[in-house]
Amino acid sequence: MRALRTTGVIVSFLLLAAHFLRGGHALIALVLLAAPFLLLARESWAVRVLQVALLLGTLEWIRTLVALTSARLEAGEPYLRMTLILAAVAAVAALSAIGLSARRG
Repeated sequence: MRALRTTGVIVSFLLLAAHFLRGGHALIALVLLAAPFLLLARESWAVRVLQVALLLGTLEWIRTLVALTSARLEAGEPYLRMTLILAAVAAVAALSAIGLSARRG
């Protein structure tokens, strides 16, 4: 179970880094790539920092989902698959943040 939680955190940060790198924010992407290394700290503050980052990432995925879905709807383009994928990515990020709480115990 611990490996699944750790994998979710790492994948969430990798996806967020790719998202920001695609948007031209290389420095943010580098910070996001380094963030999972805080798992090695085993300190409560490190877990909280990761949880906040993942929850902010979840909000970014939701913002992106709304923006892209709206744009596709206005353009008359297909949107369902993209919406489901982004919703799943947001859910993984949120569940990873919640899973970090269980990691402490």
